[in-house]
Amino acid sequence: MRRKCFCLLEVCAIISLLPSGSSENLTCEALLMLSGNVSLKSLAVSWNQTLSNATGSGLSCDTSIDGIGTCWPRSSAGQMVSRPCPEMFYGVRYNTTNNVYRKCLANGTWALKGNYSMCKAILHEEKKGKMHYQIAVIINFLGHCISMVALLIAFFLFLCLRSIRCLRNIIHWNLITAFILRNATWFIVQMTMSPAVHESNVVWCRLVTASFNYFHSTNFFWMFGEGCYLHTAIVLTYSTDKLRKWMFICIGWCIPFPIIVAWAIGKLYYDNEKCWFGKRAGVYTDYIYQGPMILVLVINFIFLFNIVRILMTKLRASTTSETIQYRKAVKATLVLLPLLGITYMLFFVNPGEDEISQIVFIYFNSFLESFQGFFVSVFYCFLNSEVRSAVRKRFHRWQEQHSIRARMTQAMSIPTSPSRVSFHSIKQSTSL
Repeated sequence: MRRKCFCLLEVCAIISLLPSGSSENLTCEALLMLSGNVSLKSLAVSWNQTLSNATGSGLSCDTSIDGIGTCWPRSSAGQMVSRPCPEMFYGVRYNTTNNVYRKCLANGTWALKGNYSMCKAILHEEKKGKMHYQIAVIINFLGHCISMVALLIAFFLFLCLRSIRCLRNIIHWNLITAFILRNATWFIVQMTMSPAVHESNVVWCRLVTASFNYFHSTNFFWMFGEGCYLHTAIVLTYSTDKLRKWMFICIGWCIPFPIIVAWAIGKLYYDNEKCWFGKRAGVYTDYIYQGPMILVLVINFIFLFNIVRILMTKLRASTTSETIQYRKAVKATLVLLPLLGITYMLFFVNPGEDEISQIVFIYFNSFLESFQGFFVSVFYCFLNSEVRSAVRKRFHRWQEQHSIRARMTQAMSIPTSPSRVSFHSIKQSTSL
């Protein structure tokens, strides 16, 4: 009795899975749910055929599941039907972006076999994907190493060349420092964040992630400081002598700190897993720090638009050294800001399902993200005319000091020769 009631309930469940209107056939979803129960499956198919005979005026193939497990929906006679390739067959994964085809014959029956020739096992694709991923990792690592060396050289140049210590170059110096710290935390992340550490979600790994995101944010806020300085000096024609270093320190180092603290609190309460890397579906705590970064990026683009407009109109005829420095700073910012912006916006872009677009995305993102520090060093330090002039002066001064020291050493060594000593002694003895 219980079994009959249970079967009756399942039959009712089958009917409820049908779309509204009795003219529709059994859906693939319903048939797949019942595929494990042969008696109920045959009952459902019989129900489907009854509805088709009662309501269908033309010939059609009924919903069915083939031997591989692909469900074929009800289709009109003579139609070629396509379905996605199966995800798994005999333990082998397949690429589901391709399709399998099966013909609904003119007599209202399915062809005996479907065309599975387009379904490719992804074992080879996985090997190729792993190879490209490993190459991208190497590019990323080399890029960060090259950037770190360039950033350290630029840092020590700004540290040693005191003659160029103006507010503009101090801002450059702090931007380079922010990139050094971000690259340093990147190396720490790479060396410490193993899969086991991710799963353990220990306190120190969350602190490392928070530090990395903080220094990542400081890059954008110091770029914002660059934009603020140029906008104030060129567009607002405000004397840069009235600007103070502490204002930009607050922008670059202080403002990101409470933002990251708020993000960490959000992660702690709503997404406290995997060392705070990545994000869980439906949780948007990462936008707490990503939002301000995007905002300052947009504001910087507005600043640059106004700066370029002024330079193209009012300052075109001016040839003062200060104006020339502004123009060079604007050129550097125009190059660097898109670099920073493009690489960050790439994290919000879906590269698509095709293999070529994914490979291009991986390489492009790895190159730009890892070489950012190198580009910052080149444009703000190595190509900076003030830095180059100061380095040349320091080198010439060192050459002069070295030559003077060499001449003094040579002059001091002259009296020690035997001939000179004997000559002086003879001269002194004759005078006595």
